[in-house]
Amino acid sequence: VQLVESGGDLVQPGGSLTLSCAASGFTFSSYVMSWYRQAPGKERELVVFISDTGGNAVYADSVKGRFAISRNNANNTVYLQMNSLKSEDTAVYFCSARGVGARFWGQGTQVTVSS
Repeated sequence: VQLVESGGDLVQPGGSLTLSCAASGFTFSSYVMSWYRQAPGKERELVVFISDTGGNAVYADSVKGRFAISRNNANNTVYLQMNSLKSEDTAVYFCSARGVGARFWGQGTQVTVSS
């Protein structure tokens, strides 16, 4: 099983980034996919999750209206479009897959929002 995040970068406040998470080794279309983040000195927090079909997504209040999750079950990838980035969005972003009796994590990708 692998979850490989990419797309993290240094970006100025107000900027945008798109993160990707490529999955392999499990039946991607049967899993709820999530993005979490962990800022320095803070606990890991849920940013958003999307249902297995992609029909439903739930966002943390802190990112609602600025971030958008999507998934492509044909190429086993989940995306996180991040707009209007703020300094408080600085964190390591992790992709996670959750299914019946299973939970997988990626290694994370660093997003730094700074001028």
